[in-house]
Amino acid sequence: MTRSALLVGATGLVGHQLLARLLRDPLYDRVTVLARRPLDVAHPTLDVRVVDFDALEASDVPAVDDVYCALGSTIRAAGSQQAFRQVDQHYVVAVARLAHAAGARRIAVVSSVGAKAGARNFYLGVKGDMEEEVKTAGFERVEIFRPSFITGPRPDRRLAEKLGFAAASALSPAMRGSARAYRPVPAGRLAAAMIASLREGTGETPKGGASVRTYEDIVRLTEPA
Repeated sequence: MTRSALLVGATGLVGHQLLARLLRDPLYDRVTVLARRPLDVAHPTLDVRVVDFDALEASDVPAVDDVYCALGSTIRAAGSQQAFRQVDQHYVVAVARLAHAAGARRIAVVSSVGAKAGARNFYLGVKGDMEEEVKTAGFERVEIFRPSFITGPRPDRRLAEKLGFAAASALSPAMRGSARAYRPVPAGRLAAAMIASLREGTGETPKGGASVRTYEDIVRLTEPA
């Protein structure tokens, strides 16, 4: 039985990888993308809807089975802490609630390692607040992914960020025990893990509840059977 998917954040590093994989996945016969602008992608199963995330309405969100959310920004890119929270928490939660109201049963969302509601660190607090709200949106299944560094081509990345990613990659083998959660994850592997997490249990006995996925889970979900 085929399914339908909703994707938000398709123009980002992880979202781009998600879109490519969803469009070639035989499980999905329809992939709807909510985006601020048209995408330079054409596919028989793709439906791109240009929306205003500041004024998202129920009519913007179609009935789907699964939701993939890779929306995310940085405080620098957003321009302020308030704008960052708007994107990384309020937009994500708005999409989740409207999608659930339209019939979606499962959601996979990108968060961050160390996320915790009410954390003193602003970034981690926003991610944690987002997680808690998504958990209570009513889905039968919530998959929360908490990667550390996400690697992949970012043309707008500053030199300091490039050096940080290079250092993290070099130190990855030395990250053992609890530190393994901070190992870098390629964007493609994260996207594949998100899809695999919602594929699990799509038969007669779907898996219920909420799961928090860290580095170990991402690796397990993408290892060959």
